[in-house]
Amino acid sequence: MSAEKIKNIGPKSMAWLRQTGIRTQADLEAVGSLAAYVRIKRAGFKPSLNMLYAMEGAILGCHWQDIPAERRSELIVAADAEVALLPQPKYKRMPVAGPVTTTNMEPEDHSPADDHFGFDDPMSSGSDDH
Repeated sequence: MSAEKIKNIGPKSMAWLRQTGIRTQADLEAVGSLAAYVRIKRAGFKPSLNMLYAMEGAILGCHWQDIPAERRSELIVAADAEVALLPQPKYKRMPVAGPVTTTNMEPEDHSPADDHFGFDDPMSSGSDDH
């Protein structure tokens, strides 16, 4: 199946769009950049604001960097409002772990030769019958 190329949209972003039911330029135009962005977020992906601008540019037929600053601001405000309405995950991310410290529990005069692991060492010569 040949995928239609949408202006400004790379392979990863196109895969996200396809997974949310947007497969063509016409699909994107029908849904709109904001709704497409929200669909992608709802699906669990993490699109950047540049993707929002890229979709807007694709609809307008221009490069995403040519979207006027005023329109970008409007899109950000609208996207933030829509994303805030999405259900939040039921789980929270675990906090970042603190630094790891090592505690040496062996006496200072310990030597590796003192280690006894409860089995015969196949490398030792002679037989120790316990």
